[in-house]
Amino acid sequence: MTGPEGKGEAVPDMRGVRRRCALLLPVVLLLTGASAGPEGPVVDTDRGPVRGRTHGAYSTFEGIPFAAPPTGPRRWRLPEPADRWNGVRDAGTPGARCVQLPVLAPGGPVGSEDCLYLNVTAPAGPAVRARPRPVMVWFHGGGFFSGSGDAYRPDRLAVQGDVVVVTVNYRLGVFGLFGHPELGGAPGFALADQRAALRWVGANATQFGGDPGNVTVFGESAGALSVCAHLASPASAGLFHRAIVQSGSCSTAAPPSALLADAGTYEPFVPARRTTEEGARAAARLGCDRPSGVLDCLRALDAGTLATADLMQRFSLVPYGDGTLPTEPRRALEAGRFHRVPVALGTTRDEMRLFLAQTLAAYPIGDENAYRARTERSFGAETARAVEAAYPVSAYPTPAIAWATVLTDASFICPTLRDGAALGRHVPTYGYRFDDRDAPDFTGLPPVPGLPLGAAHGFELPYLFTLTPLARPQQRLADRMAGYWTAFARTGLPTAPGAPGWPLLGVPARLLSLAPGADGIRTVDGRAEHHCGLWDERWPGVATAE
Repeated sequence: MTGPEGKGEAVPDMRGVRRRCALLLPVVLLLTGASAGPEGPVVDTDRGPVRGRTHGAYSTFEGIPFAAPPTGPRRWRLPEPADRWNGVRDAGTPGARCVQLPVLAPGGPVGSEDCLYLNVTAPAGPAVRARPRPVMVWFHGGGFFSGSGDAYRPDRLAVQGDVVVVTVNYRLGVFGLFGHPELGGAPGFALADQRAALRWVGANATQFGGDPGNVTVFGESAGALSVCAHLASPASAGLFHRAIVQSGSCSTAAPPSALLADAGTYEPFVPARRTTEEGARAAARLGCDRPSGVLDCLRALDAGTLATADLMQRFSLVPYGDGTLPTEPRRALEAGRFHRVPVALGTTRDEMRLFLAQTLAAYPIGDENAYRARTERSFGAETARAVEAAYPVSAYPTPAIAWATVLTDASFICPTLRDGAALGRHVPTYGYRFDDRDAPDFTGLPPVPGLPLGAAHGFELPYLFTLTPLARPQQRLADRMAGYWTAFARTGLPTAPGAPGWPLLGVPARLLSLAPGADGIRTVDGRAEHHCGLWDERWPGVATAE
């Protein structure tokens, strides 16, 4: 949270809790590259030198500002360059996380508006190399209202894959996706922050041993939706060269009453005019309803006044309909209007179990009748009959597992495959499904009877980042996944030494199933296994009016 003038004083955040929930030219290098001193390696960035830390096989440079603090009069302005600094800036600890509410704990806002920082992890040693390393830029998840870059430790990717990894903070909730007529619409500050970070990478990657001409953007959940938006955004042209989309496709959507009886349809991308209208109504509720000077009034408010659960979640949808994101991203993909870069995309097998587990007590599915009622409420009576035929409750251990399977296929897996088909008409496209149903639960959520989490949303993350211990077979899977991901970043071909080949998505939809064990990595027909013909016909997402 920030002080009364929005100056950005950091308030201690619940790092332990949030970590569980939630993840640049050779000649110049000779003069200005990384140098190791007794206190850590020093790298000269375009804003000034930074001193990192070495941890054996890798080095980290944390809390590097990639833009000026968006505080005070800069609140709800596009990111501006950070000021230069004198002397060597310490980069041994992360910068403040962006203002947000605790996820699993009660309490008020944590973090700071002064939060536009990134973290660099690179293999240890001199930055001067005959061949610079690929750069992977990570956009964290959290629904666009929580999360941070420093929650994800990418040392496995950096060391095993010999890549430079950059994790990024971006403004969240009402600070990142607010719109208002005085702003001229809904500029999408969160995505603008991410673009500013990518421009920083283009200017500075060489200094860390990275290749600014080989940048992969990757992200999970809201981070994946961000990657999708950059694929469709003319403003992001030339800022990246490959993309990995994890559990958040351009077509992701959830039907009404999927998780709570009174919940509407969830669509992560909305017309900018809707966001602008919401902003005008919010300003009025906050006492800033006036003929002019609304933004001045809102910028004078304390961050804590703005960081309410209602406003943080109300402004967690990505607006489209202006020059930076002209078209709803899934429609842009269908029309072939996206950046021509190789793409890997996928889901976990049991995505929706994580979300259903958080609402099942309030909206239970105790028996077959409750399952049928929920199906009819979400999809209508006619489609519900087809859904019950394809997903009979008797085929599952509990009605809750049956419903979670329905939602996973309808909201995540089949929309991802639709996007993959659209992408695959123009660029090399690879699909995966994370299948380890014994993956460690690092969420901190209490167990829910009748609904084991399995391979739930986000459960692939410990296989790419250092988040929680893995059993030995899972460690081997993690090594192979790191190999696939970093090989894709290096060449556009996801190959791993000694691992099965990863085919193009193609028709039928060939997904690479990722699970531990001798035969755990194999190719499966995603469309057939997840009834995508049914969903394409009966519920292909929701057609938002332009």
